[in-house]
Amino acid sequence: MDLATETPMQAPIKGRDTLHPDGQYSRLAKWFHWLTVPLLFLALLTGLVIRFMKDDAKMPFYALHESLGLLILGLSLARLAWRGFSKAPVLPDHVPAAQRRAAAFVHHALYAALIIQPLLGFFTTNAYGFPMQGATAFLGFIDLPKFMEAAPALAGVLHWMHSLLGWTFPLLLAAHIGGAIYHHAIRRDGTLLRML
Repeated sequence: MDLATETPMQAPIKGRDTLHPDGQYSRLAKWFHWLTVPLLFLALLTGLVIRFMKDDAKMPFYALHESLGLLILGLSLARLAWRGFSKAPVLPDHVPAAQRRAAAFVHHALYAALIIQPLLGFFTTNAYGFPMQGATAFLGFIDLPKFMEAAPALAGVLHWMHSLLGWTFPLLLAAHIGGAIYHHAIRRDGTLLRML
């Protein structure tokens, strides 16, 4: 069947062309995705190395780590808002139901983590008594309001939750990237191409 034609019973597939037989995400959705990728890897990397830094070098790392987290939060919220205007292309019929469910779970879990994790980190540092002001200002120069007084007990709980969720990111990313590679290299379908 010619990709440019559709039977009367089929709805046109958004963004369908020769390179994207199963449709594609909008240009803005692709930008949101590919801007988030390096920010997320930098946030994970800085989060892992902070504990090994000497005390006098920790503050710049905290500032960078938190700034990356808030940038990711902003991008993720904007991305979700854009989804209200530009729906994602549906998975094609050739994708088995179990894979559809797995993909939906991983996508929803990633979205939730990309929003909850920065908020946990932000409130953790506030509870430790280090709001994003001065040496730890957002992007190094934007002071954000202080949301609470220091609360060490709460800070410990929030830090534990932030760390636990942080360790789930590699699992979610492995599932997401592994699924994309599986579809592209083994199934040889157009699933990966939808985001390129």
